[in-house]
Amino acid sequence: VQLVEPGGGLVQPGGSLRLSCAASGFTFDDYAIAWFRQAPGKEREGISCIDNSDSSTYYVDSMKGRFTISSDNAKNTVYLQMNSLRPEDTAAYYCAADRIGCGFGSGWWRYDYEYWGQGTQVTVSS
Repeated sequence: VQLVEPGGGLVQPGGSLRLSCAASGFTFDDYAIAWFRQAPGKEREGISCIDNSDSSTYYVDSMKGRFTISSDNAKNTVYLQMNSLRPEDTAAYYCAADRIGCGFGSGWWRYDYEYWGQGTQVTVSS
């Protein structure tokens, strides 16, 4: 099983970036794929999740509006479009997959995902 997250990098405040999570080794359509991030010195936090079994999407309230999750089942890839980026969005971003489902709510998420990617660094700075 592999989750690979290309797409990180340096972006200026107010800019946009699209992260990808390319999955292999499991039946993509049966899994929920989520995005998390972790800033230095802070706990990992949930951002969004898409359940590929029914295309349901979930967002943590603080991430709504600027972040959009989508899935291309033909490519086994989930995307996270990030707009109006701020310096406080600087973090390592991770995707994770689980067959149980998303387990995301407006202000909560679960961490016990089955598979995790290695993460990609996003730095928002001028």
